[in-house]
Order: sequence, then C-alpha cells, then structure tokens
Amino acid sequence: MPQAAEAAEAVARRSYGKLVAFLAARTGDVAAAEDALADAFAAALADWPASGIPRSPEAWLLAVARRRVIDAARRRRTRGDAADHLRLLADELGETMDDAAIPDDRLALMFACAHPAIDPVIRAPLMLQSILGFDAAAIASAFLVSPATMGQRLVRAKAKIRQAGIPLREPERAEMPERLDAVLAAIYAAFVGGWLDAARRGAAEEALWLGRLVVSLLPDEPEALGLLALMLHAEARHAARRDAEGSYVPLAEQDTTQWDERMIEEAETLLLCASAMGVIGRYQLEAAVQSAHAARRLTGQTDWAAIEQLYEALSAITDSPVVAINRAVAVAELRGPEAGFANLEALATDKRLEHYQPYWAARADLLAQLDEAVAADRAYLRAIGLEADPAVRTFLARRRAQLLSQ
Repeated sequence: MPQAAEAAEAVARRSYGKLVAFLAARTGDVAAAEDALADAFAAALADWPASGIPRSPEAWLLAVARRRVIDAARRRRTRGDAADHLRLLADELGETMDDAAIPDDRLALMFACAHPAIDPVIRAPLMLQSILGFDAAAIASAFLVSPATMGQRLVRAKAKIRQAGIPLREPERAEMPERLDAVLAAIYAAFVGGWLDAARRGAAEEALWLGRLVVSLLPDEPEALGLLALMLHAEARHAARRDAEGSYVPLAEQDTTQWDERMIEEAETLLLCASAMGVIGRYQLEAAVQSAHAARRLTGQTDWAAIEQLYEALSAITDSPVVAINRAVAVAELRGPEAGFANLEALATDKRLEHYQPYWAARADLLAQLDEAVAADRAYLRAIGLEADPAVRTFLARRRAQLLSQ
C-alpha cells in the first residue's frame, strides 16, 4: 500500500528528531535511540500496509522503538543505573499515548550535544544527525570534510555521551550562552539544507521553529535574533527561486514582488533589536547582507558596496572560504570580473572547495565574463557535476550553452 510508505516517510520527516530526543533523554544513549527508531520505521513499513495506518503514528513508532531499546538493553545486561532509566521509559509509555502527548525534547537534546565534554568540531554535526536526521554524507558536505571522517567523529561523539553520562536535558539558563554557538550553527545548517533541497523542505521549517524557540528562551542573545532574521530573509525569497515552469531563478533576477513582505519586516525588526545590544556576530552580519539584498525591492538596485563591506567584516571573524567566495562575487559587481576573479583565485588551493559547487559556479561565471571560454567551460562542467538540484543543473547547463554558442 503506497499510502503506508508515504505515511511512514511523512512521520520520519516531521517527527524523527522529536522521537529520537524523547528516547535519548530517557536512556542516555543517542545511538541506541537512533537504532531503535530505525527498527520502528522498518516495522511500520512491514505492518502498516496490512493493518492500516494507526490513528497516532508517532505514538505507534515510539511504542515499538521503546520495546527495541528495552530488549537491546536486557541483552547487554545493562548496568543498574541505566536500568532505572529503562524502568522510567517503560512506565512513561505504559499508558496509551497519542501524538500530542509526546513531549518535545529536541532543543534539550541540542543543548546536550553542545556539552563542554563534546569536541566543539562535532557538536553541530551531531545535532544535525541526531535531531534532524541528516546522514553523514550530507553533513560532511555542509562542513567540507570527507564522509568517512564525519562518520567516525559522529560515532565517537555518541559514545562519549553514553560513557560520560552527559545528561540529555535542557541545561540551566546560565549554561545556555556558552553552548549557543553550536546550537545556532546546527539550526542554520539544517535550514540551508532544507532551503536548497526540496526533499528536505521539512528541515528548513523545523529550523525556523527551533530558531524561534531559542529566541523565546534567550531573547537577549543578539546572535539568536540574528540567526532568526537571517533565516526569515532567506525564507521570504523561497517562492521566487523557481518560475512558473519550475526553473531556477538566481537572486539577481528574482521578481521582488514575490518576496514575502511580512517575513522581511519581521527579519528587519529582529535585526534592529540585535544591533541595539551592542555585540556584533556572524549571524547578524549575514542577516545584514540579506537585508541589503532585500532593499532592492524598495530601490530597484543592489548596494554592492555595503555587501562587500559586510563580507569583509564576516571574513575577519569567520575565516570562511564560503564568505570569501561571496565577497569575490561582490567585488566583481563593484570593480569588474578581473578584480573579482583575483579574489576567487586566491582560494584555488583550498582543498575544502574541490567539491563545493558554488565555488565552481562562481569561477565559471567570472571566467566567462573574462572571455576565458575554455577554462569557464571546465568550471561549468565541474559545477554541473557537483550540483544535486536538477533545476540548478539545468540553469548551469544553459549558461554553459550560451558560453559555447558565442
């Protein structure tokens, strides 16, 4: 029954993190919670086509996963302290539950993944996998490392949580600010993944929800406000990224009347509040870049000078090659493709960019403007090969065809 598979997939997209967080918070073992939930989804695919989709799919999955956790722990002859957690889990789920009764512990698990005992390098990736269900390959791509390296880091981090007995609960309010950077990084990475990939659209929506929740918990943290402003600015343009035929439309060519004015106004209000707090950070600067782009709906022009200055400030605090690429594009708009390409060429030896599509797309575009057709063609081919979105691949192929026809 196709409906059963679709229902299981829908629950997975919507509730994976919620269910993992619930189980992990009660067992202290993130990896075991993930394994049990994977078994539960497999059971759903086997059971639902014959018996029908249950009234409360989340509760059904959680009950099956709970049994898997308890059975696995018994087979391992679990220590007495872990047995207390299992009894709590059994008692809590002994009663009939519906989806609405399942508490949402996602943010608590995110802050737990940012515990000081966890290596800072792996905190955000750990959240992306455990709370948002991203696989190691997708996370590795976002953080510019190899999938094998990322997979090993994730396994070690989950083992650390279990072995060190890190409490999977929301920390005290005083502990939140020191863990905030990793939480915000994971939320933003999830948003970008969902914003760019239609198959992960739910991740962008969940990231916005988490961003609002963090702001409600920490309204005086300017970077939390900055991140929410950044995501709202991007989300405001989501509908304009495709035309009526589904073709990709780059930012400079988007119809600004399709941008969501309400979201833009909310983002501007958040950014103004953050700026009044006197501490400037990465997300506020990135939101300010998006604000400068959004101003085109009012002026008809893009303030590339302001955008270059903002990227320069971002480069000073992040040393990110992604920021450097965007700054090179802004330089090209201001001072011509030769100046822009000189900035981009300075990144050519950065190994992290070998498989980073935006670098090759920007390189191809600037080389084409410089009439370096052969080099531009190679860069277009590389960008097309690295792009997963069919609409963006078609757009790049069209640009390449225009280059070759000249």
